[in-house]
Amino acid sequence: MSLSDLVTLSAIEVFGDFNLRWYAESNRPLYLGYGLLGYAGVVVYLIKCLRTGNVLYVNGMWDGISGVIEGLAAYVVLGDRLDKPGQYLGLLLTTVGIYLLRRDGL
Repeated sequence: MSLSDLVTLSAIEVFGDFNLRWYAESNRPLYLGYGLLGYAGVVVYLIKCLRTGNVLYVNGMWDGISGVIEGLAAYVVLGDRLDKPGQYLGLLLTTVGIYLLRRDGL
């Protein structure tokens, strides 16, 4: 499993999450459909990733990459902001965690 597989998995999740948020705000069935489609895509792509990686690694990388990508997208697209500077530090540490998981050793 490559880093691009994990980024794709995370991007599909972001698509689903954003559409479900827009559905929650607007009650438009189209957004619900896209959100559910996004999560169906997550299941399919997660299976693809698990064929070549173990659950511990795939889940750790997926959570980290998804958090960074979705956080940046929410900041830019949705205008979401965190309340405290330490929360941004948490996102930075997530990035450090991704780096450490990708390394072959310390």
